[in-house]
Amino acid sequence: MPLLGCIADDFTGATDLASMLVRNGMRTVQVIGVPDGPLPEADAVVVALKSRTIPPAEAVAQSLAACEALLAAGARQVLHKYCSTFDSTDAGNIGPVAEALLDRLQGSVAIACPAFPTNGRTVFQGHLFVGQALLSESGMQDHPLTPMTDPNLVRVLARQSAGSVGLLPFAVVEAGEAAIRRELARLSEWGKRLVVADAVTDAHLVALGAACAQHPLITGGSGIAMGLPANFRRAGLLEERADAGALPAAAGACAVVAGSCSRATLGQLGFARGEVPTLELDALATPDAAALVAQATAWMEDKLSDARPVVIAGSAAPERVQALQARLGREAAGALVEEAMAGIAEALVARGVRRLLVAGGETSGAVVQRLGVRSLRIGAEIDPGVPWCWTDAQGGMRLALKSGNFGGRDMFVRAFEHG
Repeated sequence: MPLLGCIADDFTGATDLASMLVRNGMRTVQVIGVPDGPLPEADAVVVALKSRTIPPAEAVAQSLAACEALLAAGARQVLHKYCSTFDSTDAGNIGPVAEALLDRLQGSVAIACPAFPTNGRTVFQGHLFVGQALLSESGMQDHPLTPMTDPNLVRVLARQSAGSVGLLPFAVVEAGEAAIRRELARLSEWGKRLVVADAVTDAHLVALGAACAQHPLITGGSGIAMGLPANFRRAGLLEERADAGALPAAAGACAVVAGSCSRATLGQLGFARGEVPTLELDALATPDAAALVAQATAWMEDKLSDARPVVIAGSAAPERVQALQARLGREAAGALVEEAMAGIAEALVARGVRRLLVAGGETSGAVVQRLGVRSLRIGAEIDPGVPWCWTDAQGGMRLALKSGNFGGRDMFVRAFEHG
């Protein structure tokens, strides 16, 4: 039975979290959607939902259903995982889901910490930084579905929560586990149910995890999971594992499908153009998913190889995205790209691709659903937060689901040296 049950609000975030747990010695399986049967054997199970941008009531219902499945399987603690840039709107969905889970688990207080210092995300005095810039000035604030123009997480979380939101400031976190535990108890007595926690180093995340060992619910980015496996080892519930990320080998062609429009993904596409066959589709010029799939299918026929990847992208610069949204509407524009990229991934797999990297959270959700993926066993990382995974779907293949903001500039080429 799983020791740790996790609920992630998108698919790439789920693999990011699962990768962190594997890196720290927990055998981890990611399941797609609310489980409807027995869970795979693992130390940790991550339920990947596509709930970040759906109406809050639906996000709450799906998250509670996932929680019930994890509790029924024996999970001793629940982690609610969201993006390290706290992607949300004033309506949610982070606050409503966290409060509903806290009620179900009968917890008194839960921390909220999206920090991931390895990838440049830190929280200081309640404000979210990307590198040395506030989130609102980082270039990542203009997400097409969940723009984040306010870096004050206490303020953001308070706007989407029914209860009072507190702050666990840097000085307390720096003082260590005991000080954190005392301050959380005091904030709980004052009626704070969700508490934004500062963290600027990995040591802070480990201390936060240790201090929350007995909390039924923890919320945050993947970084907050860094210290959780050690809690279970100290309790004698988890063995040391050197092979937590072992995966079967995969033989076949390799490809990248990119739908993210993040700055990091656009940079990765720029690098790939000069290294491997790369097709960049224009949804504004051809606003028809079937036509985009047909273009890509014709292009890929003589280019697939097991020696180097092909890259097919529906990504676009911000002004092109805005123009497409103005023409079709925000939701319809997103759905168009997702449908096209899912169809392209299906065509690639039908032609022998068995190593596939997908860039973008919404794109990854559409692709795994189209391919019939129900679970993923998590392997070693390509870059921080991006592991290779194994699925039995499609006769067995390796998948990497990449958050748009993650990965080095050469990732689309270098990834296949690992897989």
